[in-house]
Amino acid sequence: MVLQVQTSTYEAKTQEIAKQLLAAMQENRSFFSSLRDQMRWDDKLLAWAMSNPGLRVQLFRFIDTLPALHSKSEIASHLQEYLGDESVELPAALKGMLNFANPDSMPGQVAATTVGTAVETLAHKYISGENIKQVIKTVERLRKEKMAFTIDLLGEAVITEPEAQSYLERYLELIQQLVEASKNWTAIPAIDEADGEPIPKVQVSVKLTAFYSQFDPLDAKGSEERVSDRIRILLRRAKELGASVHFDMEQYAYKDITLSILKKLLLEEEFRQRTDIGMTIQAYLRDSEQDTKDLISWLKERGYPLTIRLVKGAYWDQETIKAAQKHWSQPVYNDKAATDANFETITQLLLENHQYVYSAIGSHNVRSHARAIAIAESLNVPRRRFELQVLYGMGDKVAKALVDRGYRVRVYCPYGELLPGMAYLIRRLLENTANSSFLRQNMENRPIEELLAPPIVKEEKNSLTPNSSLLTPHSSFLGAADTDYAQEEVRTKAAQAFQSVRQQLGRTYLPLIDGEYVNTAEFVDSLNPSNFSQVVGKVGFISVEQAQQAMQAAKAAFPAWRKTPAKQRADILRKAGDLMELRRAELSVWIVLEVGKPVKEADGEVSEAIDFCRYYAEEIERLDKGVNYDIPGENNRYIYQPRGIAVVISPWNFPLAIACGMTVAALVSGNCTLLKPAETSSVIAAKLTEILVDAGFPKGVFQYVPGKGSQVGAYLVNHPDTHVIAFTGSQEVGCRIYAEAATLKPGQKHMKRVIAEMGGKNAIIVDESADLDQAVVGVVQSAFGYSGQKCSAASRVIVLEPIYDTFVQRLAQATKSLNIGEAELPSTQVGPVIDANARDRIREYIEKGKAEAEVALELPAPEQGYFIGPVIFSEVSPNAVISQEEIFGPVVAVIRVKDFQEALAVANGTNYALTGGLYSRTPSHIQQAQTEFEVGNLYINRNITGAIVGRQPFGGFKLSGVGSKAGGPDYLLQFLEPRAVTENIQRQGFAPIEGAD
Repeated sequence: MVLQVQTSTYEAKTQEIAKQLLAAMQENRSFFSSLRDQMRWDDKLLAWAMSNPGLRVQLFRFIDTLPALHSKSEIASHLQEYLGDESVELPAALKGMLNFANPDSMPGQVAATTVGTAVETLAHKYISGENIKQVIKTVERLRKEKMAFTIDLLGEAVITEPEAQSYLERYLELIQQLVEASKNWTAIPAIDEADGEPIPKVQVSVKLTAFYSQFDPLDAKGSEERVSDRIRILLRRAKELGASVHFDMEQYAYKDITLSILKKLLLEEEFRQRTDIGMTIQAYLRDSEQDTKDLISWLKERGYPLTIRLVKGAYWDQETIKAAQKHWSQPVYNDKAATDANFETITQLLLENHQYVYSAIGSHNVRSHARAIAIAESLNVPRRRFELQVLYGMGDKVAKALVDRGYRVRVYCPYGELLPGMAYLIRRLLENTANSSFLRQNMENRPIEELLAPPIVKEEKNSLTPNSSLLTPHSSFLGAADTDYAQEEVRTKAAQAFQSVRQQLGRTYLPLIDGEYVNTAEFVDSLNPSNFSQVVGKVGFISVEQAQQAMQAAKAAFPAWRKTPAKQRADILRKAGDLMELRRAELSVWIVLEVGKPVKEADGEVSEAIDFCRYYAEEIERLDKGVNYDIPGENNRYIYQPRGIAVVISPWNFPLAIACGMTVAALVSGNCTLLKPAETSSVIAAKLTEILVDAGFPKGVFQYVPGKGSQVGAYLVNHPDTHVIAFTGSQEVGCRIYAEAATLKPGQKHMKRVIAEMGGKNAIIVDESADLDQAVVGVVQSAFGYSGQKCSAASRVIVLEPIYDTFVQRLAQATKSLNIGEAELPSTQVGPVIDANARDRIREYIEKGKAEAEVALELPAPEQGYFIGPVIFSEVSPNAVISQEEIFGPVVAVIRVKDFQEALAVANGTNYALTGGLYSRTPSHIQQAQTEFEVGNLYINRNITGAIVGRQPFGGFKLSGVGSKAGGPDYLLQFLEPRAVTENIQRQGFAPIEGAD
């Protein structure tokens, strides 16, 4: 059903003004006519991108890579790689230009120069200058055209504290120089004053997140303190100089905390009366109308107006993809018409409240501007309280038409070096060439009625459910959504969970044998690694005699459990997943406190455990159907049956997810299962036990048997009734289990199946075409997330020579900016290591590293827990001890290589093959890595940790392990025996034949 946005009292006036504006723009029309007249290369590229979607994607990817290319040969070869792709239909002129045999040849150099110059010309269209001098020239030209300006600083992502400080200093310098220059500007009444009130000539636009490199909604308080300190300095200086400051809005995750910080700050006595400050609302967000109403109420309370800039929003693709990947509800409207309609609603809301708010309507859509003017004129909104805005290079004609009508127009002017500005350029190009773009439709001479029609909003599906149309087509499986800590109520719930769990610390947890919690002779304290004086719980460790009882109970329970229908087993598993979802916040806290994993990562682990339950439930139902290979006269069935008794030996580093995944895979496949968790994470395994019991697994089918690995673990591995051993842990223990399981014991009538995941020495390759911002952030997350204690963590970074020094420097700065502290603190990115043994072992490796490499960074660490500050070694030999042996701590070796071939050889030069990563924008390197990089999980242009069930099944080969990938379509097969059953269905020569009469 389609809902027509009601044509309001303003519609007739909107149409009239819009037609006048369009007519004024047509007189001065130049885009397509100039295309025909001169066909400059930059215009050609845009025109081709509009008419050819395949070319558009590859061309914009090439432009994104351009900042990393430092020679004409590199540009030429990348041009061929991107645009020579089979998916791209090339226009004849472009095909001819790319038809060179060698990037170093003269035609290759010509192609590189032509396209490089065209992109630079394009960038100059949208970027107002590369330095302050050029910017001043641009704004002086704009002022001659009676247009005001606001300046935005482009640049690298802020990922280090020196960059955040530099961002502030560059703005202070920019304001100073602009104000200095403005002393020589003649006053222009149209833009420098209104209603007898002066308007600041100089305005800058800033992004809140750039004031603190570790800005994170989870750490709302810490982020607010750090950001507010720098904002106060900026606002004070702007006031001294008479400039105004506007705060841009960025990604949705930062919206609520941005508004909260600004509202709090601008109520402070020092800033409350300031009216030369602005905030931004993005109309593509579903909650933007409510945010606007809240801002207006807050402004009424404040008593002094501020500017609200209304824009459509610039991160639509990013927001849509992120929500789909995270299984979160879509924050943006999926339909452009819905955004346009919302934009008009909010425009009206702002202008109707003009006594409290100065409206700045930012758009390139003539209808949007006409609507604002129609409302403003009807309500007699004073000129000071209303202005129109356009982006530099995007709305030149509409801006001129608006100025000619006597309206104040402000041009948003980004400035900075062209190359770091490429991300901004691509956003503009995407906007310009999108099918739904007003600018494009206007260029294409669409009928005026169509261009100016009121937006028609299709009724959307409920946005609160994740967008299933963006799921992978191969699976109905929908993963659990991680907690979105950008929401304040969620952060409050997390804080309450901490309070609740703290009251339960120190309790005793007993083993579960044959459905009963049984007492033990030995108890062990499980300690909080962030604070080892805190006892998380006391765990009863079983004896070998009790392990024997557990095996007997499992044996007795097996006949009934194996006959339990797969659907029934799957439903118990689904219930377990639902119970975990209900207890998510509390389970996260137990993980934080018992194994020192920071909050967000603990939450992600709970999602993974839930996913294992739901995914394996679906998988067993699929496998239970078996396969028919029938032929006339004969039925052939291929079916699976459980193996028997499974022993699960789980690690401490993913104490819930891996313990759960291995256990429920065995259970749902019809095996009776004994879970022996790592000694340091037995409390979390006890919590998993509570959930599995509540979900309905019968007595004897699942048993929780904490104990010493050397005694109880060894006994269970060697027991003749053990059929399957699922292990995750060290290579040393894994190989011992593999050897012991291969030995036939007296009374054993089967071969044992071993599934072992045994760690890695994981490498990330960074080549010279990589986006260094992205690579540095990805390496920091991969190497130091959970203090480097993930099997998938990066412990080697292999960097090509041309960028090696720059990369090491930025990596060290970004790592230095991390917060090291107790895992439960919301600001913490690097917590403790698991225990004293781990800490001492890692320290030994650091000493070895100092003997064989250079220390690029060694950070101090708190004393009260098992902390080790991140360490980065540079100039490391590929054969050094720290390059070859698994350290399992926050230590990374950065290795220098000459070329990509050597990078792959070094990456493959260890005994492991678990995870690996590549940061590159060179298609041939990406292709080569896919075939030659020897790892079970290869990640390209993203971090290498955090595999998701059903999306990135996890596991490696070589000495990283044996068995199929967890969370993948083969995993359950390891817990099952396949059988084939053949029946001859002919009787006396007669057999039913399908389809015969």
